[in-house]
Amino acid sequence: MTATRTFRVLPGFNLTLGYTLGYLSLLILIPLSAVFLKTFGMGWARFVEVVTAPQVVATYKLSFGASLLAAAINAVFGLMLAWALVRYSFPGKKIVDALVDLPFALPTAVAGIALTALYAKNGWLGQYLEEIGIKVAFTPLGVLVALVFIGLPFVVRTVQPILEDLDTELEEAAASLGAQRWQTFRHVIFPILLPALLTGFALAFARAVGEYGSVIFIAGNLPFVSEITPLMIITKLEQYDYQGATAIASVMLVFSFILLLIINGLQAWTAKRTGRDR
Repeated sequence: MTATRTFRVLPGFNLTLGYTLGYLSLLILIPLSAVFLKTFGMGWARFVEVVTAPQVVATYKLSFGASLLAAAINAVFGLMLAWALVRYSFPGKKIVDALVDLPFALPTAVAGIALTALYAKNGWLGQYLEEIGIKVAFTPLGVLVALVFIGLPFVVRTVQPILEDLDTELEEAAASLGAQRWQTFRHVIFPILLPALLTGFALAFARAVGEYGSVIFIAGNLPFVSEITPLMIITKLEQYDYQGATAIASVMLVFSFILLLIINGLQAWTAKRTGRDR
């Protein structure tokens, strides 16, 4: 009996896994390990003192709170934008589609300067918002605006391919059974889109929580008001307090990893449940 030989495009499992682990170690594991190793040298008492300082805790609240809120806003409006781009034809559609990727290509510092000029007290929009008592630039609201700006493409580009592949016959079948538009969206379309939407949410959050360039100009960097955690890390580095900087960075890293782990677990559970329901 002739043995059947399986041909694969890529090398075998052992070689592929070795390359993967080596690549991840050089780019991710070793640099992140250096952060923790540097932190361990300062002692537990000093570590707690640094990471629980009132000013540092205020930056945690702003960075993580604004990042979660910005990701949630992008999840809603990113879904709406992806829906419009996929389901409708309108003048300038290709231009709008290209503008979605602008935050990817635009240097973050340029984005921060542009947003500051737009929402400052004498800016094109800021001067009118100021009249009704809404101050954007140099406030936590300005931080939120910047994080929404840089996170929108992640949701749109994650949801858009799923919408394009979505079979419209499912919607037609639901309509033929008497389902209203909202019922069709809620029970037929949304469960299919939810895993991709959670992925876009996670990507937008991950980008926002570590964002620096686009936020630093519009935030104003007022302690206990609009100071973000990445700025606190930069401040520690400028003061040659390397252990303090790595301590704050390690806390950010742990919290970010836990939140992403929860989101990814929810995404996997949702995908499994959706597949079972089908």
